[in-house]
Amino acid sequence: MPKKITATKKAVSGGEKKEKLIGEVTHYYDKIGVLIAKFTAAVKAGTEIHVKGATTDFKHLISSMQFEHNAIDSAKPKMQVGIKVDNVAREGDKIFQVK
Repeated sequence: MPKKITATKKAVSGGEKKEKLIGEVTHYYDKIGVLIAKFTAAVKAGTEIHVKGATTDFKHLISSMQFEHNAIDSAKPKMQVGIKVDNVAREGDKIFQVK
């Protein structure tokens, strides 16, 4: 029986994805479902992010981003960009890149 527990623990710990803090939510527009993110690292469309806060916890694949109402494929550090999401985000929520 201990062998099964050890094998299960290895399978679970080996399957976890690491996350890196890459930004913060500075605003959320609830009527259109868009969060404004200020990034501390470069981010490209297609990146999976994890938005986490006191009452927020969801993952999202960035399909598109906007900067000053123009579509962009990537964001540089310190840029504030809009990202359409399906869940509610809140000011101050942290944004992590899922690796």
